[in-house]
Amino acid sequence: MNIDYKLIGSRIKQARKQKGMTQEVLAEKLNVSIGYISQVERGITKISLDLLGAISSILACDIASLVSESAVHSSEYMESELMAEIRKL
Repeated sequence: MNIDYKLIGSRIKQARKQKGMTQEVLAEKLNVSIGYISQVERGITKISLDLLGAISSILACDIASLVSESAVHSSEYMESELMAEIRKL
């Protein structure tokens, strides 16, 4: 099973912004670099369950809201995004 880390990252970013928190503040609270937070939010790097739990605690949101429907189950995964890119050409 594949996990859509980009979707999880965008949800983390949205929750962080709703709290009015910068990447710098979140990184400081988690004792990680700002660059790491940026990579997580862009879905470039995988996030551990421990860190995900810490983020949900800091942002006062449920882990389930960050990861729900992030598992890729079908061959149509990202089809709409790919079609949008093709149309741009």
